[in-house]
Amino acid sequence: MNNKFYEKPTIQLSRFKWVYILIGLVLLYYIFQLFNYQIVNGEIYRAQAEDNRTMEISDPTQRGNIYDRNGVVLAQNVPAYNITVTPANLPDSEGQTRLIFSELSELIGIPVSNGVVDEAVAATFTPCSTDLGIEQIVYIADTNWPFQATRLSCGVSKEVAMAVQEKAMDWPGVGVEIESVRIYPTGNLTAEIVGFLGPVPESMVDYYTDLGFVANRDKVGYAGVESTMQDILGGRNGKRVVEVTVGGEVVRNLEEPIEPIPGQDVYLTIDTRLQSAARDALIMNLDYWNWYLGYTLSTSGSVIAMNVKTGEILAMVSYPNYENNRMTPYIPQYYYTQLTMDQAKPLVNQAISAELPPGSVFKLSSALGVLNEGVVTPEQTVNDPGTIALVQRFLLNDPGSLQTYYCWNRDGHGDVDFLHGIAWSCNVYWYKVTGGYEGEVEGEGLGIWRLGEYAKALGYGQLTGIELPGEADGLIPDPTWKRLNQGENWATGDTYLAAVGQGYVLATPLQVLNSISTIANDGRHMQVSLIEKVEDADGNVTQSFEPVVLWDITKDAKIQEYDGNIPTGVMKTVQPWVIELAKRGMEMVTVEGGTAAIEFEGDPNKVAGKTGTAEYCDDFALANNLCGIGVGGWPAHAWFVGYAPYDDPEIAVVAFAYNGKEGSTLAAPIVRKVIDTYFALKAADAENLP
Repeated sequence: MNNKFYEKPTIQLSRFKWVYILIGLVLLYYIFQLFNYQIVNGEIYRAQAEDNRTMEISDPTQRGNIYDRNGVVLAQNVPAYNITVTPANLPDSEGQTRLIFSELSELIGIPVSNGVVDEAVAATFTPCSTDLGIEQIVYIADTNWPFQATRLSCGVSKEVAMAVQEKAMDWPGVGVEIESVRIYPTGNLTAEIVGFLGPVPESMVDYYTDLGFVANRDKVGYAGVESTMQDILGGRNGKRVVEVTVGGEVVRNLEEPIEPIPGQDVYLTIDTRLQSAARDALIMNLDYWNWYLGYTLSTSGSVIAMNVKTGEILAMVSYPNYENNRMTPYIPQYYYTQLTMDQAKPLVNQAISAELPPGSVFKLSSALGVLNEGVVTPEQTVNDPGTIALVQRFLLNDPGSLQTYYCWNRDGHGDVDFLHGIAWSCNVYWYKVTGGYEGEVEGEGLGIWRLGEYAKALGYGQLTGIELPGEADGLIPDPTWKRLNQGENWATGDTYLAAVGQGYVLATPLQVLNSISTIANDGRHMQVSLIEKVEDADGNVTQSFEPVVLWDITKDAKIQEYDGNIPTGVMKTVQPWVIELAKRGMEMVTVEGGTAAIEFEGDPNKVAGKTGTAEYCDDFALANNLCGIGVGGWPAHAWFVGYAPYDDPEIAVVAFAYNGKEGSTLAAPIVRKVIDTYFALKAADAENLP
């Protein structure tokens, strides 16, 4: 027997210290990390955790409608139906889910399965703009947002939407989403005024986001009143802060929801009936002359009608324009490209944005100036032989060169006084009285500086402030402008051309109308407006139109006096008798001997007005070889502006036709038609009053 003693194996305590040290280091690491997570960066991680469990949801508001002055709808919201799927609510049974997809596919025309979903496809997935099948769309949605409804098909018919709704119990997870879509019942009749909507521009995402808009969902005004009245029409989106699960399922509200504020309704001063008459008159007259002449004379123009006493715009036509219903629910790229490439510029509202030589309608600026400054008296005559020669000088001591200037009547009008200078639209009369002519009108006549003062007093060379985007301010030139922009001195002949609305003078149709309305309104220059009133969702009027007199040229000193070419700092008014004589001259335009007498023969509405034939040479004319005497003379725009009745004016109308040649033959009949319609509508409305 072996009695040897065996000791129990043991580990030396000294060896444990490394284990303790290791455990201690691990504990210190975790303690440090806990301190870091909870103390040092605690606020950051708490905020991240809070962000993970909370979501801010923007509830879309309802955009305000647009109406004309009589309550005719010009822009409104209608429901559009989208078919959606929420993956988390689909049946657990794969067979039942495929049966739902199969039945749904037949109804909405989307295949059950089509394509392969990879990372690239998933990254570019856009609901309703994909060729993927239902299964692939559901896979992407289930992977990323299983508790959110994803659109399968957009803009389906009401019948399809109702069919899906009836299947709600049999098709869990499939639903109908109703969204608001903008439509324009009057279409291109009022498109240049109303405008259209589009997605939030990339350059303005931050601006609209600060206002509560959602960049990839909400739409904003791109043109017309939709754009300028965006703040009023757009309303404010609502907001909800909710708690969500990791899958995105909404659990509860964390804050009191902020309800959406609907946009307000805007009523315009436009009368859709008069708008239709103006558009028809313009198109029919253009078509007639194109047919009569056997070639295309003109295909574009504009017409504007305004209440003389208040400044309300009653009709505004820019032709050709566009169909704003084609811009909903999205703007087609091909259509927008077609519009931008069109030489007629249908996206541009010619009534307010086209800067054009006004021609003889501008002579009323010269007319007020020459009488008010005493350059001539009303009875004083100036001889018009049809053609005159002028020494063109750029400097005082410049020997110059002989330049020939023509009246539209090459045979001349003989001796012409002030009233017949307007009635006959005698160019030579206005050349001489505005620019001077040795032996008949001494010195420089009215002169370019003083002419500019009277033109600006009538509203030329400045914005009217109408509630539309893209308004142009035109141009009233002077020697300083020419030196800075043309690099040469003012010539004697420049004043001659400016006197008759040619040369460097540019104006918009709205400025032309506004200038004549000021004269018709006895010198009162009104604020032009398109907005009659604004109503909130409860029908309360929050803004209403009130006529505003910006200035009265017979009472407010708007005319700068000049000593030669030097302003004196003294301001003056226009004498009322000067305006009365200018009005009398326009009355004579539409009676026997006047330039529009034939067009207004038998007129019962007592129209006064002014014809205009404005020669031009723009890029389009150059490209088509229209410019120059050698090809049959310079092309010319057709103008007519008139008001009625001349003894108590109510309405003023301007008509412009691009390359329309004669204002009396092409533009004047348009104005007469619009004025006739206005008084016919007025009489009909009076009969229908209770």
